[in-house]
Amino acid sequence: MNNELVEYPSWWKRNWKWVVPVGGCLGLLVIFLLFVGSVFWGVTSVLEGSQPYEYALEKINQDDEITEVLGTPIEKDGMIQGSYNYSNGKKTADMKIPIAGPKGKGILFVKASGQNDDWTYNVIRVEIKDNESIDLLEEHSEVF
Repeated sequence: MNNELVEYPSWWKRNWKWVVPVGGCLGLLVIFLLFVGSVFWGVTSVLEGSQPYEYALEKINQDDEITEVLGTPIEKDGMIQGSYNYSNGKKTADMKIPIAGPKGKGILFVKASGQNDDWTYNVIRVEIKDNESIDLLEEHSEVF
């Protein structure tokens, strides 16, 4: 009898044919998800840091009618939808912000335009259950 030791191939030699494509695809998927997440975080940060966003949240927290319906404090409750554009010193913001307080939920709509540090608010409106709408701008527009 011949008692020679048979060398058994390593795990890598046996499995490289499926590890490389699967690992490569998973690596690309992770990189893609990190990219999408960073873009989402960046856009959300810009919208949340904008003056129209901050002003509108401050305004709804000071409004007696809205705080009676939703309670206090009223905070953002989900993903902001909308746009914020800046071009040649002119700015526009159009946002749809889900909000919630201890007593209920609603959606805050903000539309504003501005130049330099001045903003003109065209819409600051809160929609609460069953399309009940509360407009926070008494006049057609406010300049701040």
